[in-house]
Amino acid sequence: MEKRTISFSPPDISSHEIEEVVDVLGSGWITTGPRTKKLERRLAAYIESGDNNVNVDTLEAMEKYSNRVVCLNSATAAEELNLRIFGIKEGDEVIVPAYTYTASASAAIHCGAKIIFVDTIKPDGSDDTHIPEMDYEALGRVISSRTKAIITVDLAGIICDYEKIFEVIKRKRDLFIALDDYSNELCDLNTRIQKSIGRIAVFADSAHALGASRNINGKVMNAGTIADFTSFSFHAVKNFTTAEGGASTWRPIPGVDNAEIYKFFQLLSLHGQNKDALAKNKPGMWEYDIIGPWYKCNMTDIIAAIGLRQLDRYPELLKRRKQIIEQYDIMCDELGIKHLNHSTIAGQSSNHLYFVRIPGINSIQRSEIIEKMAENGIACNVHYKPLPMMTAYKRFRADIKDFPNAYKYFENLITLPLHTLLSDEDVEYVVIKFKEVIKEYVL
Repeated sequence: MEKRTISFSPPDISSHEIEEVVDVLGSGWITTGPRTKKLERRLAAYIESGDNNVNVDTLEAMEKYSNRVVCLNSATAAEELNLRIFGIKEGDEVIVPAYTYTASASAAIHCGAKIIFVDTIKPDGSDDTHIPEMDYEALGRVISSRTKAIITVDLAGIICDYEKIFEVIKRKRDLFIALDDYSNELCDLNTRIQKSIGRIAVFADSAHALGASRNINGKVMNAGTIADFTSFSFHAVKNFTTAEGGASTWRPIPGVDNAEIYKFFQLLSLHGQNKDALAKNKPGMWEYDIIGPWYKCNMTDIIAAIGLRQLDRYPELLKRRKQIIEQYDIMCDELGIKHLNHSTIAGQSSNHLYFVRIPGINSIQRSEIIEKMAENGIACNVHYKPLPMMTAYKRFRADIKDFPNAYKYFENLITLPLHTLLSDEDVEYVVIKFKEVIKEYVL
């Protein structure tokens, strides 16, 4: 075939997104405003029902879907604010998979917590999906009276095994010590949330997983409805993008009103200011207060406009990703190499990333394969280098020797391009060239 240029993960932006952004730019209101609030309601409806066409502007719908999702400027900000709403502080321990991207861990470090890494369950990942899930027996062993949270990672768009995670937490419930601090408004909220939940909280890093689902206790549940708190990413390389951006959501907490939780997300994301720019812009409403010396990570209406039109298109984008994965699966099965299983009895992925793992190769050979694919115009990647291999986490005394399964999973992994700008001919080209490159490495 004639040589093609295949990017790894470009954003899929149509004329609909462009027109919506132009409308915002001409509206006179470009920071957090009505489009951001509408995107929050539409995401809340989509997360709950899987329906991207819910009318969220009726009085009934506004009451139902407001105060359920907070749009922010990144998924990292979303995870950090989730942790701060729960009350993670210095001296707390937060458990994180060794196999993930830095944002999963860094958000907890920003809160002053100590990170405890857990190895991958097996060198080949879980038995059904093959994602590098945490070793749940090891998870139970590292829980202590200082453990306040577990960060779970729905890697590649595949939701991990929350039933096992909650089983471990249930067994360790007696070790949990809730915060008891009513010294200010935020601490008061933290204390009431921790006492209401009454156990280690689960924080889902669902950066990859918007639109994914899993069967939990016989019920199909969507990403964002399973963990206590969930963060999503809308970065340019994600299935659903706003260029940069992310969102927080949470399960209802008995005795704590969603509107109060939402209010504190707004305070934490806007310098602790008790009125946003839209509210202050009303006649005579200039005066405001600063409740706490907090952060600046709100979403703008410009990027929310992209998200509104992306959500219109999202089911078709997911459908196209699934079609591409089906072609890659056939290729891998023919070659006898390992790949993620995005559709299983356990659940349906959002089809975000496609991992292949070449039996018997080492990291040097992996680099050779990626270079040869690049020579054919095809950009590949690796997701991810385990965090104990990174300089920042070595400073926290993390050593990859303590996480052998994570290293073995990483050593022979390659991520193939998977995005909705790939034509059928592009996919065919990737398949042909990958077969040509890989033949000398596969027995």
